[in-house]
Amino acid sequence: MTTYNGHCHCGQTEWTVKLDDPGHILCHCDACKMLSGGECTLNTLAGKNDIKITKGKLGTYDYQGDSGNPVHCYYCPNCTSHVYHHQTVMGDKIVIRTALLEGGKKFKIAAEIFGKDRLGWQPELAKTFPGPPE
Repeated sequence: MTTYNGHCHCGQTEWTVKLDDPGHILCHCDACKMLSGGECTLNTLAGKNDIKITKGKLGTYDYQGDSGNPVHCYYCPNCTSHVYHHQTVMGDKIVIRTALLEGGKKFKIAAEIFGKDRLGWQPELAKTFPGPPE
């Protein structure tokens, strides 16, 4: 496992996260499009115990995911950069935003999820699942 440093847009919040395989999972779901204001978000999975907030505190809110279960969102309360999400349907795994990690620009694309919601002009870039990975 490798430890990566992350920080939000304004620098008020910093963290470390341990990752086994740091590839981007592109999420095309409508919630991610609304959060990012773009066509997708860049993510990977980690264990809940693999992230440590080293500076600042996180704000939180919840919404109902496509599964019908709660999704807990953790973000910088100043600039609102989303650090990670915990989808309760995923047990002890969390969804880390990889674009906020140092070295994240070098990560390869591992997969795409919620391909059914991909914008029509976007090409397929990796193995794509219509919804969450099965």
